[in-house]
Amino acid sequence: MIKSFAKITNIFAIALSILAFYVGGWGVFDNIWVSSLTVWFGLMVGLFNLEKIKENEKNFIPILHAFLAVIFTWIIWKWTALMLEQEEFFIEITFLDDVLAWVGIAVAGYLTLRHFGMPMFIVFLVMLYYVLAPNNFLGAGEDWIRVAENLWYSTDGVFGRPVEVVGRVVLIFILFGAVLHISGAGEVLLKFAFVATGRFSGGPAHAAIVGSAMFGTLSGSPIANVVSTGVFTIPIIKRSGFSAKFAGAVEASASTGGQIMPPVMGVVAFLMADITGIPYLKIVVAALIPAVMYYLSLFIVVYIEAKKRGIEPIPKDQRQVLTRFDWVRSLAFWVPLGTLVYYLLDGRTPQNAGFAATIVAVVLCILFFPAFRHPRKWLEVLITAGKTSATLMIIVSSIGFVIGVVNMTGIGLQFAEAILTVAGSKLFISLLLVMLGCLIMGMGVPTGAAYLIIAIVLGPALERLGLPTIAAHLFVVYFGVLSVVTPPVALAAFAAAPIAGSKPMETGFEAVRLSVAGFIIPFIFVYHQDVLIIVEDFELLGLLWAIFAFLVSTWCIGSGLSGYDADYLIIPERGLRVILGILVLVPNYPISGVCITLAIILIVWHRKKVTKFNQRSNI
Repeated sequence: MIKSFAKITNIFAIALSILAFYVGGWGVFDNIWVSSLTVWFGLMVGLFNLEKIKENEKNFIPILHAFLAVIFTWIIWKWTALMLEQEEFFIEITFLDDVLAWVGIAVAGYLTLRHFGMPMFIVFLVMLYYVLAPNNFLGAGEDWIRVAENLWYSTDGVFGRPVEVVGRVVLIFILFGAVLHISGAGEVLLKFAFVATGRFSGGPAHAAIVGSAMFGTLSGSPIANVVSTGVFTIPIIKRSGFSAKFAGAVEASASTGGQIMPPVMGVVAFLMADITGIPYLKIVVAALIPAVMYYLSLFIVVYIEAKKRGIEPIPKDQRQVLTRFDWVRSLAFWVPLGTLVYYLLDGRTPQNAGFAATIVAVVLCILFFPAFRHPRKWLEVLITAGKTSATLMIIVSSIGFVIGVVNMTGIGLQFAEAILTVAGSKLFISLLLVMLGCLIMGMGVPTGAAYLIIAIVLGPALERLGLPTIAAHLFVVYFGVLSVVTPPVALAAFAAAPIAGSKPMETGFEAVRLSVAGFIIPFIFVYHQDVLIIVEDFELLGLLWAIFAFLVSTWCIGSGLSGYDADYLIIPERGLRVILGILVLVPNYPISGVCITLAIILIVWHRKKVTKFNQRSNI
């Protein structure tokens, strides 16, 4: 039975990929049919995909899932028929229809538990309890029939904006990424990364950062990026002399950063454009400098760790060399990416740009990668993209329910009021509370889905504090993204740990240390908004000052946490560096200037002291 389920899974995955391809190229033929088909295909893949089934579940789970598949197919058919009829006539939703709605919601919740674990399922259950529980039991006390009709038979619930945006815009980019991955273009990118970074101390770790940044921006999942690029990079990082937990943490941190790296930002940019109304290109421009700052910080931390461990650059005779054919094959990545940017600059829709980029990628990959000319590889692309898309459709269905409850009950505004009440008029306290909320709500959830939840619930709180919309939404994106490397549910780090042969939790804490700048950067573009470029009253001097202060801060905090600069640091100096690194970023030029001066003096003094000691040792 399980083999039969695998074949059915592949059929539905292929169907979902083909639908995404059609919608990207020729548009939405009918809103209702596209929504119903994307949800149906996605949840069918979720039901029939038993790859992670446990041994003690093999007797009853396949039977249960087959039964749920039949029931859910009937439910989707009923939903489609009712919604089509509703376009032309007034309809009467029967008692049976309401019951079926709740069964459909239950199936979405169940698949969320099976594919995403307990954290997201708890969010689902909490919102379910809140919307139905009486007022005296801390609930909204809504009638179950009204909830069913509002959150199932409407466009403000399960089939709401998350399903629409993902089904119409995001899925084509997952297909685009699958083409590059399956064809072998990703491996060529890694080779370029190794060549570019081989001359630096800790070169393999730097290569992982570059490769994951380039491939991660196209991937909607840090975990998928870890698994796909980590199998190449992590063993090489370990062989160069880094510890197992450090190797895993580097890959996890670099892959996670891909979600904030333009131009695609792991599809978050398109979701943000839809929610905020800010043009996509403006979002990309605003996100560029913060993303570069994040990756610069990773380079600095890796460089310090390499010096600490005495890891030298790769010897020149052992470095990889790029051939003419490598340069030609790299066009399979750069030309589609250029096509994507050109179409967007030309005013085309994101899905149309993704479609064009996918077509170009397919043609070039067929030309440059002989193995990709076999139809079996094309099926592998469709199946891989379909399975990834299906997991996204499962989670956005649940997210649609959560957002529907938030809108129906007004709990989002209440949450914002609570934050403002606790923090008063103190922006920094409010930012800390929102940061904690983002880290908690983003745990165990894909980046795009996490952003959808957080933006609806916490975005208004920041905007009411007077922040520009772009700063508020990028703030929640960063901490939603960083939740995948933050214990106790650091999924990207946990995915890297088995490859590295390290313990999951220690890899998670190491990833937090490496990604510490990511926790600082959102505060920088809140207090130094010139970093976002597109804000009103932009000043180049303000941007340059913020970047300089950030680099000084990163060196101080990175060396302080590592305990090494030119030599090992004593504990008081480590603490002083971390404190100065934080104070350097205070949004007050006199204070920041004094702290930068003190930090530079401390660094120079340390290096002169080490130089004198080495000179005496050599006498």
